[in-house]
Amino acid sequence: MNHYRTGWISDVHLGTRGSKAGALLKFLKDSEFETLYLVGDLIDIWALRRGIYWPQAHNDVIQKLLRRARKGTEIIYVVGNHDEFLARFFGQYGNISLQKNALHTTADGRRLLVMHGHELDTVVQNLGWLAHVGDVGYTLLMRCNGVVNFFRRAMGLGYWSLSAYVKAEVKNVVSFIGQFEEAIVRYARDFDVDGVLCGHIHTAAMREVNGVTYYNTGDWVESCTAMVERFDGTIEMLHFSPEETDGTADETPMESIPAPLLVLTR
Repeated sequence: MNHYRTGWISDVHLGTRGSKAGALLKFLKDSEFETLYLVGDLIDIWALRRGIYWPQAHNDVIQKLLRRARKGTEIIYVVGNHDEFLARFFGQYGNISLQKNALHTTADGRRLLVMHGHELDTVVQNLGWLAHVGDVGYTLLMRCNGVVNFFRRAMGLGYWSLSAYVKAEVKNVVSFIGQFEEAIVRYARDFDVDGVLCGHIHTAAMREVNGVTYYNTGDWVESCTAMVERFDGTIEMLHFSPEETDGTADETPMESIPAPLLVLTR
């Protein structure tokens, strides 16, 4: 068991076939936190509106998080755009807090703004219909990932993300990511912080941008990455295999899930 002062995960997209819930369960099983931030898009409402997909592993993630909260872990859920439905439930639910954003102070005294990041995505904010069209295209690309990796496994090769490769190679996407990072940092300056931690664009990163430390937690669809803070304040990025799995199923009854999440999973 790995013990951390703080953990951050984002963009799990439960409710989609691309979500690597098994890999996340393995990470949660092997790690303990004093505070765990869910930095948006834990549940993909956009996808669930198009059709219900909710396997046991996705239920297990919710149950695992609830169990951690009951055992004392403080869970701060920063709502994103794909789970925007939960914005109407901002507030405290036992050890779980639903928030628009959060301020975190590290063990060595640094202040971090924690936000999902869609607030600075001009497509999401100004052209909602185009964001939904792009989401459908991204979903199709993720399904191609499955086909590609089926044949790679048959040939004895490891996991490879087609969608991540396309993002890295398309110049417009690379330009958007750079502009997004700069916009996030400009926004964070208004909060008088030393760094900003977000998700949203499914591109894990940890770098200095114009004098502010920029952290992006990545996702649990392509990269399977998380950020953790050790007890001396050191923040690290962890990478996991998308094909890794916990191999167990939790048995917590559905009735133990708080009302906001129960509405989504039933």
